[in-house]
Amino acid sequence: QVQLVESGGGLVQAGGSLRLSCAASGSIFRIEVMGWYHQAPGKQRELVAMITSGGNTNYADFVKGRFTISRDNPKNTVYLQMNSLQPEDTAVYYCNAVIQRPGGTAKYDYWGQGTQVTVSS
Repeated sequence: QVQLVESGGGLVQAGGSLRLSCAASGSIFRIEVMGWYHQAPGKQRELVAMITSGGNTNYADFVKGRFTISRDNPKNTVYLQMNSLQPEDTAVYYCNAVIQRPGGTAKYDYWGQGTQVTVSS
């Protein structure tokens, strides 16, 4: 089994910063993609940022220039540096990973349990 554990959420004032971390553990051969999604109450879960095994990144338009995704492959960890936070960023942030497990080529999709980010005006 693979587990993703997020950390780093919290309560900040508008304009502040947070750094989220997500560490994957378990039976892992290769992590193809890791990303961050968020979901506000009553809203759809949506992609915030992602990073591929090759280091390519993609960002949602509403975070471009403010958030930066990065990774530490030996630690199976992905980070999301969140700057210039706005109240609209308030949501539960979920780590997602597409993982190839040992002994096969199939890819599996995993989710963390989420970390709350609250931005006050």
